Amino acid sequence: MERKKSSGESVKDTEYGTVKYEDELASSWKFWKKRRYVVGVLAFLGFFTSYILRVNLSVAIVAMTAKIEKVDANGDPYFQREFDWDSRTQGIVLSSFFYGYISTQLLGGWLGARIGGKRVFGLGIAATAFFTIITPPLARISVYILIVLRIIEGICEGVTYPCIQAIWAQWAPPLERSKLATLAFSGSFFGTVFAMPVAGLMAEHLGWSSVFYIFGAAGLVWFFFWWIIVKDRPEDDPWMSKAELEYIKSSLGASEKKERISHPWKAILTSPPVWAIVAAHFSENWGFYTMLTQLPTFMNDILDFKLDKTGYLSALPYLAMTLVVQFSGHLADYLRTKKILTTTQVRKLFNCGAFVFQTIFMTCTAFILTPAGVVICITIAVGLGGFAWSGFGVNYLDIAPKQASVLMGIGNTIATLPGVISPILTGYIVQNKSPAEWRTVFIIASAIYLVGAVIYGLYASGEKQSWADDERAEEEPKKSYDNPAMEIDHL
Repeated sequence: MERKKSSGESVKDTEYGTVKYEDELASSWKFWKKRRYVVGVLAFLGFFTSYILRVNLSVAIVAMTAKIEKVDANGDPYFQREFDWDSRTQGIVLSSFFYGYISTQLLGGWLGARIGGKRVFGLGIAATAFFTIITPPLARISVYILIVLRIIEGICEGVTYPCIQAIWAQWAPPLERSKLATLAFSGSFFGTVFAMPVAGLMAEHLGWSSVFYIFGAAGLVWFFFWWIIVKDRPEDDPWMSKAELEYIKSSLGASEKKERISHPWKAILTSPPVWAIVAAHFSENWGFYTMLTQLPTFMNDILDFKLDKTGYLSALPYLAMTLVVQFSGHLADYLRTKKILTTTQVRKLFNCGAFVFQTIFMTCTAFILTPAGVVICITIAVGLGGFAWSGFGVNYLDIAPKQASVLMGIGNTIATLPGVISPILTGYIVQNKSPAEWRTVFIIASAIYLVGAVIYGLYASGEKQSWADDERAEEEPKKSYDNPAMEIDHL
């Protein structure tokens, strides 16, 4: 309940304690005065950067392996490829990033919990940007050097998703987790929206190497701002207002941060809600990575689109996902705050509903195979994944806030397997570039979505698990995030 103290200071009683706030801050529309949203925006730009560094090769490889008309000594035209790679080699090149990416997921979560998510997140992306800049000259030497380079980039970028959970564990009030987390995650999808058409244009008009030079430089610029602005904890931010700091700390249950966090590994690895999230994460990533790595090639093979047009149309699904994930995050927190649905109900409804519709539209894509039909179905199928991210993507923080970075590390390790398997499997399936071969690729993705929906619907939970607290936290009263009594909406 909101009330006024005798001094005129505004306070509000919540399930997290009595919180003070200032009228100026409460009514402000300027997001930069709310430091948790500054962190959210910069995290958004970080994921944006990480994905333009990841997606660049998916578009550039079309130009790298395209036939170039040349003239021989007799003046007769002939065609030659700068990189004469068959579909299997291309599949290995595209999947090589994920060989490294899968290896540092758990490490990223562990490091984020111990030395701070800011450092791990920033340095991981900065290193990836540097290796992206040196890609063109090394790729021309040998395809094997390119594969090794992409593996190293994957190792560096593999820490990003897990360690961001360590940042939100310190910065995100429970009733704002969905919108803050999805704000950051949507940077990945917007990065894809940006990278596909822009990379296509650059490859067409400036040469494929420009994609790596420009995107890599952009990553280093982002790192500079991230490093000087973002802090690991709210109390370390010199621009943080007292009111916002009190709100965040009270919401999270203000207590001294324990220097070392213990992880109950047996409980984590035998928890059905953990594996429900992992299964959903795997399912969403299978469809997402299949489209991310193969959509430009599919549109070139089946729809016969030129590279610049392919980039624009390939970006449409991720534009839809960027918009949907923002909407779904706000809607999820609204339903929880107003007690219309519990956290468990919100997570299951958003996640399973998205997967069912993704199954339907991905299956439709397999059989329609007309330009307009394919673009519409894939856009809807991928776009609806935004609702799923407001389900499983935030669920790690629901069930175990202090363990969330490690849980994300475990989940994203397994959820990265599609990035390794799917491009190689597609390369073996699509030998003749026929519609029937691509139909098989889409049907596999549809089936995996459906299995993920069933597992998540049966075993997921939005409640904090009994094993989620360390010994110190267990001494404090347990808070239920499924019963959001009141939120300071103005902050």
